[in-house]
Amino acid sequence: MKKEILFGILAGFLSFLVYLGYDITPVIILGALGFMLYIVMQKKGLLKLDSYQKVIQNKAFHFEDIGGQETAKQELKEALEFLIKADKVNRMGIRPLKGILLTGPPGTGKTLLARAAAGYSDAVFLATSGSEFIEMYAGVGAQRVRGLFQSAREMAKKQKKNRAIIFIDEIDVLGGKRGSHSSHLEYDQTLNQLLVEMDGLGYDQEVQILLIAATNRPDLLDPALLRPGRFDRQVKVDLPDKEGRLAILKLHCRNKPLADDVCIEEIANGTFGFSGAHLENVTNEAAILALRDKSPFIKQTHLREAVDKVILGEKLGNRASSTTLHRVAIHEAGHALMSEFLKPGSVDQVTVTSRGNALGYVRHTQEEDEPLYTKTALENQIMILLAGALSEEIHLGEKSTGATNDFQRALELTQKIVSSGLSRLGVVSPDHLPENEFYQVCQEILRQQENNVLEILNENKEMILCIVKHLKEKEKISGTELRSLIQQGTKSTAMSA
Repeated sequence: MKKEILFGILAGFLSFLVYLGYDITPVIILGALGFMLYIVMQKKGLLKLDSYQKVIQNKAFHFEDIGGQETAKQELKEALEFLIKADKVNRMGIRPLKGILLTGPPGTGKTLLARAAAGYSDAVFLATSGSEFIEMYAGVGAQRVRGLFQSAREMAKKQKKNRAIIFIDEIDVLGGKRGSHSSHLEYDQTLNQLLVEMDGLGYDQEVQILLIAATNRPDLLDPALLRPGRFDRQVKVDLPDKEGRLAILKLHCRNKPLADDVCIEEIANGTFGFSGAHLENVTNEAAILALRDKSPFIKQTHLREAVDKVILGEKLGNRASSTTLHRVAIHEAGHALMSEFLKPGSVDQVTVTSRGNALGYVRHTQEEDEPLYTKTALENQIMILLAGALSEEIHLGEKSTGATNDFQRALELTQKIVSSGLSRLGVVSPDHLPENEFYQVCQEILRQQENNVLEILNENKEMILCIVKHLKEKEKISGTELRSLIQQGTKSTAMSA
């Protein structure tokens, strides 16, 4: 209010001088120079020094609004109890938690967990990212760090709260290992200031501050940042399991009209490896597909189509030639048959519709998330990968470049068998193994699996052709339809025998 009155008096005075016939140009120039000098002296430069992006009110956002991640939520809640019950914890002589580091793949909900933490603890929430602190001008980043913590204290006092949470996303930009930026010491100075600010946090302050940071690359962080007394807790926010995917899908479907035939459990089972962001995109794409079809409800077909779109991209407008379509159908039929032979019920869908860079695709179900794999499981995966190209070789006389990615993944799995000590060499170090011997062992494993696949596919040539026929007619068959075709083919073979 005082500034407005001052500006009003100044404007009135200048108007009066103009009325008297004075030239006020020198006054305006001197005033502009004085204002710029004030900015330089008070703000220490013309750069933006406020480093936070937004202040979020979190009263309507809670941990219950985040699907899955039960372990991460529980760990975060326990850490927040130290902030909520600061007086009781201080009486017990417990050192305050100063920082919590959230690590995990992109799209798993790290930012959402930080927002929910602010709501859970009724704290002021300031969000920013590591890149906000880095400038080419020396000292600006360090000053922004100081300003960030000072802003958190001032805002908490203004809102009459005694706690604040600062969230820094992508902290690996700000907290990378010192010395890794040989020609730019600004990074190191900014990190040093952050360490100093964290060391100054304690119970003796009027406003308790908790720093929550997120990164996809914890291996890049400076060890001084990770030691106890700074980031005291590291919470792993991993990809959701099947139950977590189901909870996330239900959350994102709450505001969407679903048809009676929708089975969310089936979609959760067929989206192994999806993050929360991927699952949100699935529900959004399904709603778009329903709108495109002028359907008032989202059907199961829309959700299944959305999963394909998220994995592979939009359908390609140019339809493949009949020769290419026939080869792709034989290729995918080989994958699908081998998968069902080795693990019945594992195929969710087979399609020869071109999407992105893929001419065809076999989507597998995942009954449960496996953290470990045996040698047999790895060999089965190799056989499934090789089955597409070998099916082409049996029925068309030669392989094609469509199996390049399959061969690459099969070779990676073969190398994993050797490096994990599951080959005939036993426990070995690939780095100390002669290169020729390592190559020979990998080739032995691949040749053995090729022979196994050829034996199975040669015994089921008619079944492959039956699957190919249906794929060319429909372009897409479900796992249930595939198993029905295999069952019919098995009965026919048994009766003819």
